Amino acid sequence: MVLDKQLGNGCTWINLDIEKIKNLEDLSEIYGLDKETIEYALDRNERAHMDYNRENGTVTFIYNVLDLEKDKEYYEAIPMTFIVEQQRMITISNHKNAYVIDQMLSYLNSHESLSIYKFLFAGLEIISNAYYPVIEEMDKSKDEISALLRQTTTKKISLLSLTWRLVWFT
Repeated sequence: MVLDKQLGNGCTWINLDIEKIKNLEDLSEIYGLDKETIEYALDRNERAHMDYNRENGTVTFIYNVLDLEKDKEYYEAIPMTFIVEQQRMITISNHKNAYVIDQMLSYLNSHESLSIYKFLFAGLEIISNAYYPVIEEMDKSKDEISALLRQTTTKKISLLSLTWRLVWFT
């Protein structure tokens, strides 16, 4: 599925849902994306980074997005691609990070006119904000485990102290 929205000032945002595009070679022809960028976007294990192409002024961000579907006992991060050109921003997404696209769409609908970089940083902020509740949950869990360990350790020390006292008095 392709989402094509106007940001204002002649700028556009295009989102490409990589799972709904049948022929990936078309991305290069239709949108002028180089094959290396497409490979970055398709690589599930791609590390977060930024590339700047001096020749055409294109900035590519690979940003880690929190996978909100917790399948295991831990959370995973998945890459999402942002390609920023002079008059266009392209995001490459999938079903696991579609929640970011929905929130970016809501942000766009609540603002009349946005520059590409303001919209880009709003998207990055949306992604970063998804981490806060998870970090708070992990911090709370850490505090609970720490308190439990302190309680257990205190009981063991008391028993050890009692044992030593019994040894002294016998």
